[in-house]
Amino acid sequence: MNLFDTLEMKTPMLPDAYKEMSVMELEERVRGVKERMGSRLFLPGHHYQKDEVIQFADVRGDSLKLAQLSAENRDAESIVFCGVHFMAETADILTTSDQKVYLPDMRAGCSMADMADIDQTEKAWDELMSLFGDTIMPLTYVNSTAAIKSFVGKNEGATVTSSNAEKMVSWAFSQKERILFLPDQHLGRNTAYNLGIPLEHMAVWDPILEKLNYEGDLDDVKVILWKGHCSVHENFTVYNIHQVREDHPDMNIIVHPECRREVVALSDDAGSTNHIIKTIEAAPSGSEWAIGTEMNLVNRIIQEHPDKHIISLNPSMCPCLTMNRIDLPHLAWCLESIEKGEPHNVIEVEKGVAVNAKKALDRMLERA
Repeated sequence: MNLFDTLEMKTPMLPDAYKEMSVMELEERVRGVKERMGSRLFLPGHHYQKDEVIQFADVRGDSLKLAQLSAENRDAESIVFCGVHFMAETADILTTSDQKVYLPDMRAGCSMADMADIDQTEKAWDELMSLFGDTIMPLTYVNSTAAIKSFVGKNEGATVTSSNAEKMVSWAFSQKERILFLPDQHLGRNTAYNLGIPLEHMAVWDPILEKLNYEGDLDDVKVILWKGHCSVHENFTVYNIHQVREDHPDMNIIVHPECRREVVALSDDAGSTNHIIKTIEAAPSGSEWAIGTEMNLVNRIIQEHPDKHIISLNPSMCPCLTMNRIDLPHLAWCLESIEKGEPHNVIEVEKGVAVNAKKALDRMLERA
């Protein structure tokens, strides 16, 4: 049973009354709670959230930025994280014991984070230690569970974001001969390649088969990539690139580094969510862009830049389904439950896990 199944069983069900309310009534209820609670309530919203939710966010950002802003906000007693489960966990790790973090719908998970569980990781680590000895530094993308962050922290490693991955991978190589990069193989591969590490020096650990996929001399392995991926970004393909080049010869293609290596290689630019947003903001009026990232964000960028011709790199792309679990009815229900003193969906990371997870986060925050 994976994390999503467990949360599905434990999460309280949305009352029918909220399903039957109009959009106008739901919006009025959310505004009402925000006005009455004032600074005691903080709503961080991830860029991939639906417009119906993001309109109420006090701040927008990527997962780490929102967790940091949550940690800096000492006035808020209640932090309602409009994102997915691992983001709310990170916020809980970085905030004080007097603050409570909530997720409007506990089913809002991340398929990538779920691709590396702690049992798989500990088994892999034992096997890799037997193959390579104490030569490996573990790094984990922040898109991972608190348990994986804790494992990495305990083993002297750090977290990374798509914005600072190159800096953190460079740091890791100053400490050890090799790195283990969890849980997104594509971000790990693209980052290491940008730093000059040849693809032939990268191996892939398959957690299902419990096997290291590599052809060649193991002494040449510098990067061990966990076989995980983002279900959204992996759907951008070389075919999509060729189609855009054919249909729109003057169009710039910018993608997220969670895309496959071959997609990134054929694009004009690649970078974090924040990099994509800033690049489009700085682009001249009349410029043309195909963006390879989550559809809610792409649609919002299109709306905010009517002076530019912007499309999704994959016209058949759907929004992130788990991120879309957070909707207006769940947000209204969550906020009213908190105001009534009957909260649900509290995110609490076990103290022992949180201590080591914070070590991994702090090592990153100190350097990036």
